[in-house]
Amino acid sequence: MTGIEQTRQRAILDPHTAAERFRLDHEPAPADLTPFVDGYWILHWGLTEPHRQQVLTHPVVHLTFTTGGQAHITGIVSNTFIREISGTGRALGLRFRPGGFRPFLTAPVSTLTDRVLDIEEIFGPAARAAADAIITEPCVPTALHLAATLLRDFRPTPDPVIDKAAKLVETISTDPAVLRVSQLAAIADMSVRQLQRLFAEYVGIGPKWVIQRARMQEAAARAATEPQDWSALAAELGYADQAHFTRDFTASIGTSPARYASSAGRRNNS
Repeated sequence: MTGIEQTRQRAILDPHTAAERFRLDHEPAPADLTPFVDGYWILHWGLTEPHRQQVLTHPVVHLTFTTGGQAHITGIVSNTFIREISGTGRALGLRFRPGGFRPFLTAPVSTLTDRVLDIEEIFGPAARAAADAIITEPCVPTALHLAATLLRDFRPTPDPVIDKAAKLVETISTDPAVLRVSQLAAIADMSVRQLQRLFAEYVGIGPKWVIQRARMQEAAARAATEPQDWSALAAELGYADQAHFTRDFTASIGTSPARYASSAGRRNNS
């Protein structure tokens, strides 16, 4: 598994149970769309009873086409995202780069945060027919091609600021030493205020949130795989004390680090 794939997987909480309930595949974006799109994801499921999946989302926008006729743009979800799936179905999603959805908007990406919009609200009424064709197309490669065509028809303009925003988010994800907004501002050679404006305009949420979310994903991934010294982990993730770390973990994931680790450990060993 590559580093990028590992980062994607960290969004899925309780990954052992998730792997039993659905299959999640990833495909690269076409070369001409890589300035905007990080890649595709394809979710397949066939269930005898409903499953609720908890996801600790990344700071990106998704365009999703789901069995049943749903076609939505989902902005950054600042809390934990929970999705229920049932029966048999498929969801095909385009995962935009951090900042990569900005050319499709006439407003900052932060205007989408914690919102789910029908595809017509961004891409216009004609997008409905394209969405229906994508949803009902049984061949995944053909459906992906149709989704790419939908974006190409919008004629987005490449923007060099997207690369800067995406690189800064990648720095947060890959460099565990970046624990403060002031550190990231220094790396970007910007003031803290300039950095905050950049993130609001292109990423959709502030750099402090992105840093905290990356550390929570790291903590959850470790807790699900091996026993932890919570005090040491809290210090490594930049917390002044374990109590503060425990509060943030519980608020983000819905249960304490110890309970999450115990639950995930039982499933891993079952």
